[in-house]
Amino acid sequence: MALAKNTYVKFFLLSAVLAGLVLLFQQVLPQIVHSQIWEIYFFLLIMFFLIHVLTGFLLKASSENFFQISLLAMILRLISSFVFVGIEVWAGMENILLFISDFFVLFLFYLIFDIYTFITNLRPISK
Repeated sequence: MALAKNTYVKFFLLSAVLAGLVLLFQQVLPQIVHSQIWEIYFFLLIMFFLIHVLTGFLLKASSENFFQISLLAMILRLISSFVFVGIEVWAGMENILLFISDFFVLFLFYLIFDIYTFITNLRPISK
């Protein structure tokens, strides 16, 4: 079965696989999954999707500013992640270390996907 070439389909397939892994780990190893894991999951899902759409729109409008647009996306991801974690921790919660480690693991999965799409788009952009 060939995977669709549409990046959005791949993104939502990755998100479905991550949701399945979260459910699996909640059942098998509940001590390593924070109680607010679904807030983390949906925040990262929405954030990465919106930034991906914004990046695609900006690249279509101005492909010669590829580096600046990629840097903008990276900075937006970093700032929004810090703000989310800061608000969640400031509001008060139990087991902050587990929350941050779960956030980091899910963030890395989405970041690896973003790097993969970045690398696969280098060749068409360079033509």
